[in-house]
Amino acid sequence: MATIDQNANTRHLRIAGMDCGSCALTIENSMRQLPGVEQIEVSFATESMELRGSTPMELIEQRLRELGYRLTDAPAGSSEAALREQRGLRGFITFLWSQPRLRIAGVAGLAVLAATIAAVLFPALPGAGQLHLLYAGVIVVVGAPIFSKGFRALLFARRVTIDLLMAIATLGALFIGETGEAVTVILLFTLGEALEAWSASRARDSLHSLLALQPDEATLLEPHHGSHGHAHAHGDDEDHRQPHWHSRVVASAQVSVGDRILVRPGQRIPVDGRIASGSSAVNEAAVTGESMPVERHPGDEVLAGTVNGSAALEIIASRPAGNSTIARIARLVEQAQSRRSPAERFIDRFAQWYTPAVVALAILVVAIPVLVFGQPLLDVDGSRGWLYRGLALLIIACPCALIISIPVTVVSALTRLAHLGVLVKGGAQLDKLADVRVVAFDKTGTLTRGRPAVTAVRGEHCAHVEPQPLSDCASCEDVVALAAAVEHASEHPVAHAILSAATARDLHHRYQPATGVTAHAGRGVTGELPGGRQVAVGNERLFKDRTGLGQLTGVAEAGRTLMYVADNGQLVGYIGVQDELRENTAAALAELKSGRHPVITAMLTGDAPAVARRVAGQVGGIDQVRAGLLPEQKLAEIEALHRQFGTVAMVGDGINDAPALARADIGIAMGGTGTAQAMETADVVLMQDDLSHVPAALRLSRLARRLIKQNIVLSLGLKLAFLALAVPGLATLWMAVVADVGATLIVTLNGMRMLRAK
Repeated sequence: MATIDQNANTRHLRIAGMDCGSCALTIENSMRQLPGVEQIEVSFATESMELRGSTPMELIEQRLRELGYRLTDAPAGSSEAALREQRGLRGFITFLWSQPRLRIAGVAGLAVLAATIAAVLFPALPGAGQLHLLYAGVIVVVGAPIFSKGFRALLFARRVTIDLLMAIATLGALFIGETGEAVTVILLFTLGEALEAWSASRARDSLHSLLALQPDEATLLEPHHGSHGHAHAHGDDEDHRQPHWHSRVVASAQVSVGDRILVRPGQRIPVDGRIASGSSAVNEAAVTGESMPVERHPGDEVLAGTVNGSAALEIIASRPAGNSTIARIARLVEQAQSRRSPAERFIDRFAQWYTPAVVALAILVVAIPVLVFGQPLLDVDGSRGWLYRGLALLIIACPCALIISIPVTVVSALTRLAHLGVLVKGGAQLDKLADVRVVAFDKTGTLTRGRPAVTAVRGEHCAHVEPQPLSDCASCEDVVALAAAVEHASEHPVAHAILSAATARDLHHRYQPATGVTAHAGRGVTGELPGGRQVAVGNERLFKDRTGLGQLTGVAEAGRTLMYVADNGQLVGYIGVQDELRENTAAALAELKSGRHPVITAMLTGDAPAVARRVAGQVGGIDQVRAGLLPEQKLAEIEALHRQFGTVAMVGDGINDAPALARADIGIAMGGTGTAQAMETADVVLMQDDLSHVPAALRLSRLARRLIKQNIVLSLGLKLAFLALAVPGLATLWMAVVADVGATLIVTLNGMRMLRAK
């Protein structure tokens, strides 16, 4: 029902019963009057309330009951099948029928429709002329909850709500004898609330579908105990050389860190973990946005909610289910959705005076013509009286469409980005993304992978004029094979690059691993091969007494780290290692520079200028290159870019670039499939480390802003149009309700276009 942050004394509560956008403002206004409330924010989009203060829970629950709402438990993620059933016409009908008040309204509406048709077709039937009694009964039954909620809001929140306006308009229509209009108003308004609640639930469902990706059950593997109570992990018999396991199905929530889990082909992985046995292609699209399955092998990390391919996997759980990457993403997205954007806050303030202003206008529309000019209060000779026109204005005063137009769009945009693998921390950050004019990139780990790779090899008998990547050259292959034999046990990144190159060419078996390997700090390693061959691999400091190194200066200037290889004291070649670019770096930068909203791009790196220039030349599309920067100098560069161009986004790895990410208007971290630090500190996290998501995020944020503007124009435009029709008496009460319901539905569906945005 509630979660409490003990340090900040903040409670996160979930509320049931909100059926329109203005409900959130009503609850906020009322809660602020309670003793001990320091800060309160209610979100209709997520049906949640964040309250900071020392107010007792009993007082909070009591006030919610007084307003007609209640606390509820946080919903678990629905199954994917259940979420699919909630969509479309069938889902809408199911939603309506699941609400008791809507069931009553539906039955009453059908009764009214049938009785009205019968009275028109068969006027001689007994009771045909007493329809007003049926209408009045339906108004009482269907309208009672609406009237109650409206007057409660006035009493406990001191706020004029749409429920109160509808109550006054309906009772006023009854007073002047317009029972048909009155029952139409109450039924249409109930339907409109249902449409609004259903549309908002659709946007929320897209968030719940994130949680639905995590299976409820897991297949737990446990050691099989023999007669002596010991696992058969050791023994002389062949069958006992490996542990024996038996499986049982448990709830995912019962899986502990270190437990061994079996994931069969085609199943979703229930918890984050590391593969202990098996290799398979894993579909990570739901979590990271990666469209193609990724090959995973023993030792690799896998994420809850991803789909196993064609082979069984055994994984060791690294996090409990409740703290999996997908669960953390869902929590962070929900928190982001509940944080209002600047546009939402403006609309909330606007609605605070808009509704009272239109109510005052309605009173003046009735009072001035009647009292000053002697115009009729009630309908006369088929002409609308001024009381009727004033009642129509009350309905038009409803700000629901305006209030819901922005949060539905923001919620849909944040959820869509999350499904693409882009985690945006809130509506304010989404709004800032649309303003970005400069994107600054760190180099290592951002534009590049942060992992060195062999990019040039040259053996002493190589026939090539220039050094080049490893190819079909026996002399070059022998250089790599010798180096791999000595580097086989090293954890140095350069050693990993050499070993990867040897493995890729199947050269790691050419020589047996060296013995007596000695590491020379900052210089290299030496070792002995069978037969007494002494092999050394290192930089120029290890070979400072050697000759022939000067001819390799050009390779060094190209930005490569050079590792020389010597066999029995004789230099036999060198290997050039450098950080490799990410595959889509160039395409992402080109996309940022194109389109309707091109941005300025910059590289901020602490690396040497020669290396920075080489990387900039390889990727293209870098407008400004700043190299050799210390952390504080990066901050100064970001401030300079902000002064010169405007809003700056900084893209970095989330660790080394933390100060620069914090100083930028928008900090975008390479999340590394859910790095905890990046997810907690950055404004935006790229879950897949995919730079193509940067221009995608900018495009979607600009689309969200366009849809928000469209929704505001649509909401206010329809209100003004019917305002102009209501004053001269050209708009009926039911037309005003249809306009309000229609505007709400239009802006909601328009905002939900973000869920399908490309």
